[in-house]
Amino acid sequence: MTQVAGRTAFITGGGSGVALGQAKVFAQAGCKVAIADIRQDHLDEAMAWFAGRELAVMAVKLDVTDRAAYARAADDVEAKLGPVELLFNTAGVSIFGPLQNATYDDWDWQLDVNLKGVINGIQTFVPRMIERGKGGHIVNTASMSAFVALKGTGIYCTSKMAIRGLSECLALDLADHGIGVSMLCPGAVNTNIHEAVLTRPAHQQNSGYYGADPEMMAHLKRVIAVGMEPEVLAQYVLKGVEANQLYILPYPEFRGTLEEIHGRVMAAVARPEDDPDYEKRVAHGVPGGEKREKVDS
Repeated sequence: MTQVAGRTAFITGGGSGVALGQAKVFAQAGCKVAIADIRQDHLDEAMAWFAGRELAVMAVKLDVTDRAAYARAADDVEAKLGPVELLFNTAGVSIFGPLQNATYDDWDWQLDVNLKGVINGIQTFVPRMIERGKGGHIVNTASMSAFVALKGTGIYCTSKMAIRGLSECLALDLADHGIGVSMLCPGAVNTNIHEAVLTRPAHQQNSGYYGADPEMMAHLKRVIAVGMEPEVLAQYVLKGVEANQLYILPYPEFRGTLEEIHGRVMAAVARPEDDPDYEKRVAHGVPGGEKREKVDS
């Protein structure tokens, strides 16, 4: 059981959407919260919500792809709120279209934020957590795209499947240090993630996809408007963190899809009786399912 009350949480992308939902829920659960975001207007709007509420919350303007700035932000937050023991790698961006139309900039922008941004959070805070020896918890926000490939989502899906592998390995590596790891996989959430193109850096503007087109923005918003509310999603995260749950999958509509995907995977795995070298590999301890250490699911 992970206790959250009284601990300091650092939440990337915290000025809006999924991350702001996490900031609200965990602050109300007794955490001291730093919300980090690249958009000052989102930080201002978020802090306006917290104004007048007796909650310990501070805003930090941060580009999660800037490693030096990340270290400075960590120092500032810990000086004001205390050691960060809850890390939420939530900031993310998206743009969709066929992989054959993608440019290097399309790849670099999404991977820099969705994957390297998570890596930067881990590299910044995990050594501090280990050195202090008081445990903690890390929540990496992936997506159902960590399991489900859909046409036109190739770059986004690549970044989120990478977060799945990173999270599963990190959970194994940190278990002995008392640091839990959860991977949140949202489906549709009622946010403004479609506005992510507005934060795309000037040096990564060459795109094979759309830009800040009003019609496209309106279409994307209609698609996710029926999604789960961020604060509802964050309640699942709170329960998952408290239970040290590796997978946080709050969307029952994906059960059939996941069963079908994993069914196809298992059907494709060779059977021991069909492989004459199986016994030899197992006897010599070749890495496989039999050797994987268990983490909480």
